[in-house]
Amino acid sequence: MNEAVARLQGVSHRYGKRLAVDDLTLAIPSGCMAGLIGPDGVGKSTVLGLMAGVRKLQAGSVEALGGNMAERRVRDAVSPRIAYMPQGLGRNLYPTLTVFENLDFFGRLFGQGAAERKARIDDLLKATGLDPFPDRPAGKLSGGMKQKLSLCCALIHDPDFLILDEPTTGVDPLSRQQFWDLIDSIRARRPQMSVIVATAYMEEAERFDWLAAMDDGKVIAEGSPSEVRAKAGKDTLEEAFIALLPEEKRRGYESVVVPPRVVAPDETPAIEAEGLTCRFGDFTAVDNVSFRISKGEIFGFLGSNGCGKSTTMKMLTGLITPTEGWTKLFGQSLSGNEMEIRQHVGYMSQAFSLYTELTVRQNLDLHAHLFHIRKDEIDARIEEMLTSYDLADVADVLPDGLPLGMKQRLQLAVAVIHRPSILILDEPTSGVDPVARDSFWRTLVSLARDRGVTIFISTHFMNEAARCDRISLMHAGKVFAVGTPQELAEQRGKASLEEAFVSYLKEASGIPEDAPELPAETPLPTPSPQFASHARPRRFDPGRLWAYARRETMELLRDRIRLWFALLGPVILMITFGYGISFDVENLSFAAFDQDKTPQSRALLENFSASRYFSERPDIGSSAELQSRMKSGEVNIAIEVPSGFGRDLVSDKQPEIAVTVDGSMPFRAETAKGYVTGLAVGYASEFARENATTALSTVSIEPRYRYNQAFKSVNAMVPSVIMLMLVLIPAIMSAIGIVREKETGSIANFYSTPISKSEFLLGKQLPYIGVSLVSAAVLFLLALFLFRLPLKGSFSLFAVATLIYLIATTGFGQLVSSFTKSQVAAVVATAIISIVPAVNFSGLVIPVSSLTGSGRALGLAFPPAWYQPISVGAFTKGLGWADLWPNVLMLSGFCLIFFALSLVLLKKQDA
Repeated sequence: MNEAVARLQGVSHRYGKRLAVDDLTLAIPSGCMAGLIGPDGVGKSTVLGLMAGVRKLQAGSVEALGGNMAERRVRDAVSPRIAYMPQGLGRNLYPTLTVFENLDFFGRLFGQGAAERKARIDDLLKATGLDPFPDRPAGKLSGGMKQKLSLCCALIHDPDFLILDEPTTGVDPLSRQQFWDLIDSIRARRPQMSVIVATAYMEEAERFDWLAAMDDGKVIAEGSPSEVRAKAGKDTLEEAFIALLPEEKRRGYESVVVPPRVVAPDETPAIEAEGLTCRFGDFTAVDNVSFRISKGEIFGFLGSNGCGKSTTMKMLTGLITPTEGWTKLFGQSLSGNEMEIRQHVGYMSQAFSLYTELTVRQNLDLHAHLFHIRKDEIDARIEEMLTSYDLADVADVLPDGLPLGMKQRLQLAVAVIHRPSILILDEPTSGVDPVARDSFWRTLVSLARDRGVTIFISTHFMNEAARCDRISLMHAGKVFAVGTPQELAEQRGKASLEEAFVSYLKEASGIPEDAPELPAETPLPTPSPQFASHARPRRFDPGRLWAYARRETMELLRDRIRLWFALLGPVILMITFGYGISFDVENLSFAAFDQDKTPQSRALLENFSASRYFSERPDIGSSAELQSRMKSGEVNIAIEVPSGFGRDLVSDKQPEIAVTVDGSMPFRAETAKGYVTGLAVGYASEFARENATTALSTVSIEPRYRYNQAFKSVNAMVPSVIMLMLVLIPAIMSAIGIVREKETGSIANFYSTPISKSEFLLGKQLPYIGVSLVSAAVLFLLALFLFRLPLKGSFSLFAVATLIYLIATTGFGQLVSSFTKSQVAAVVATAIISIVPAVNFSGLVIPVSSLTGSGRALGLAFPPAWYQPISVGAFTKGLGWADLWPNVLMLSGFCLIFFALSLVLLKKQDA
């Protein structure tokens, strides 16, 4: 083999307590197709991530293309020469972007000009057969087409080292064949390119030039496929892999033997489906599917990705209601008595769907109760499941701590704990090692042959499909062939089931049976000067920044829910807050308990009735009625005028009245008390002037208000709501940006391409600033024209401060997004952290100048406290730059602080 393209020396890597790679030393030869083989969880993805520089090295040393990948400057220099395609269907793609737009984005990241990008995109689309679909969104491609597009995105910059992490897992055989034909074609055009692939499909690994078999983070064999087979003394790589496993893992291993099924005459079918159709809007996921499956039969369900297999299974379990057609289980219609029939069905979903916070035993106990197993039988049934499925030693372990094979056995134990007659399994062995997979199948065979359980199973492994009694082949929502594996192979004149399946898929897809392999095309255009010599890319490139800003903008504009939330959310909340929240205390309900009934008492009470602050209710007749009506909340204030009030008032004595105020809302009660006192004193003063008496107080309280002379809450509320909306909505919107890429896997594009952290952050932030500016303009116009609130201060101050404020608030959301791991956590954290200081410590309720201690410090440590005086000052106080320039300066400081913290917390490698 040639000189190594990558070297690992003494590499170890942990995820928490789990050791993923264990003191690994390995050299990957260059200029060839190399492979890492093994099931999920053995460390393949970790090793590839370390080679690509997307994963942070913990222990040991890693070299790629001659450079130490632990050094950032080396990673920056070699990243234009490496292409990394992460595990998962289309994980490096953006679903709302079209095929062309995805490729265009990657071309921009690598500094290619418009002409070069177009030439390369045209060439790659033609080479992969995607040229008829340049305008199709990536999210609407089949699994195989997604992987082809992902490969195009990885190849657009002509890398020297191509790293593919399980590119065909979960992909149907035809798409897998086309994918490898494409790789062979590309290697023929660029023989100097080194390729390393991780795969769980042993038959794929037969085509590699060199491979390393991994188990538990270690290499158990390496060399050419023939050398590995020879070392184990086996005919196939799968048999060789099993033979090379440690003794404790293959102890007791037996090959799977499927006894022939005894067919009972005139038996009722276990599963019947007739004309089964399911539509989601205009999309038909399942189209007129019919089949009959006998009791105790193992029925395989094969098909291309997205063809409708999982949807069909969910219709059979009642999880999805068919649009058309019907289903019967043991002769009973699924509609109408679903819960009764579900007692006879066990379902195992494609992804692990049990509760990770419950132990193995607790998961079994929960489902035993859910399926109404008799209480006196539950413990015995759980012990039976733990013993039968070899889970007794891990009964009190959480599922996250189990190997994938054990997780699948646990899911199967849960699915059969209630002794179902039908078992529906959706790709249950995907990613499981061969020993665990065969063990799983021995259990299925026992259930079918010994207990008569009907098994409906989907799989992409052809050796598993060959074990089924019958299989159906599905494509584009339709079943196009049903029969035994041998019958289907003979009907197509093929030697193996996989060849027959590929032949059927080609026919269903309209591909000629004798279609030639992809030809080697002419060389791609010359790379752009920046990367032609593989020189280190510029530290800051506006083109890369614009690539992310442009892509984020397109995604945002096509996400109508997010866009309407950003634009309509603030408008709705502003109207709601502006009209619905008021600190004006008016229409206080009051009732009089007039025991004096003199002209003087009636004149006093008329003062209350005539005031807009009070709303009169029927008079009170007794002390008991007063208490009752106050308690019920019918009245807020009870005014009790004692007998003798008029007499004392006329005779220059000090009269008294009793006022009872509902104090359940202290602010409202305190204001009401002031109203009552003012009216009473005003009445007494007026009476004293008219009757020339001197005993009554002549003090007149005449409050004066500045800035809001009308004393309307809306004048203060609307500018404050602008402050509130421009921190809450923009921050939440930008908080989703980075963490969404972490969840979908497209963050790998940031890790593996030359873009810097500052370019990435600014490119992600700019679209949200733009949308927030539109929202701010709408709020400003609402304040002017809907709420009739004039702008008395400087417009330029308000506009500049608002822009800077939005940069700060979107920067804060991005800061939260840079360290959180889920969108839910990012949204909740951003909402709480932004709303609490914005409402309580910004001056919205209590002026910041009136706050002391930690409350004041907390308020001043967040942008709203500095923007609130600008918003209110510009609208109600007529303030300008001379008054508020320090606030603008502080807002600018927040922009820099949030950006600097984001740079620190955002990692260019996955830890």
